[in-house]
Amino acid sequence: MDQHDRSAGDNMDNLTAPNLSDWPDPVEWVNRSGRSPIILLCEHASNHIPACYDGLGLSEADRGRHIAWDIGAAAVTRRLSALLDAPAVLGTYSRLLIDLNRPPDGDGSIVVLSEDTPIAANKDLDGAERALRQARIFAPYQDAVGALVDARIADGSPVILVAIHSFNPTFLDQARPWHVGILFGRASMLGERLVGRLAADAALHIGVNQPYSVSRQEDYAILVHGDDRDIPAVLIEIRNDGLADAAQVEAWARRLAAILAPEASAP
Repeated sequence: MDQHDRSAGDNMDNLTAPNLSDWPDPVEWVNRSGRSPIILLCEHASNHIPACYDGLGLSEADRGRHIAWDIGAAAVTRRLSALLDAPAVLGTYSRLLIDLNRPPDGDGSIVVLSEDTPIAANKDLDGAERALRQARIFAPYQDAVGALVDARIADGSPVILVAIHSFNPTFLDQARPWHVGILFGRASMLGERLVGRLAADAALHIGVNQPYSVSRQEDYAILVHGDDRDIPAVLIEIRNDGLADAAQVEAWARRLAAILAPEASAP
């Protein structure tokens, strides 16, 4: 089974880069031929910034923070893919270059301030640089997700989209009490079923559309590839202090597999 194959974006060859080896394929496939109806997305899987950007002027410590990626989300996604036999589509660049889960024409696409940290290198970008990031990173990822959904629909297979993210325990000094959040737009039935199953563990504090709510300004994948196509789609946010080591990652992957498995086997 193709656990870690990568597919090149069709438009990569038409662009130039200072160092192509430092520009990985924008899509990492995990278990691409997985048989589950669930398709896993992990848009913020990586904090990679090509060397030509000089770290966007940030320190190595800042590039390791939540502002650059969703800590632990990729590890959970990979393990969950194996447990469910589900295909997973992971992003391979830092969201500070361009955010795969924001509309490309919105303010959140290429940020100049993330939490309380200025991203000075993103300020006053010209149209050519914005277009390059969209063409190199954003468009190939969205095209890959869309093509997989199209293929599943074409062969009559059911499709459920589940995006895996993580969040900080505090935001601008505000504590976030939730261990996990289930976010959804039109897929309220699916979202509420997942919340109900998680609630069987009384120790969990579960957020419903928390710590974020779904909106056209702040979300992309579960709306464009899910709601807009009448495909059930949810986003799962795990508080990242619960993903500090391999044992915690395993525990969350198994917990999520348990609540998602009934959906995968539903008629």
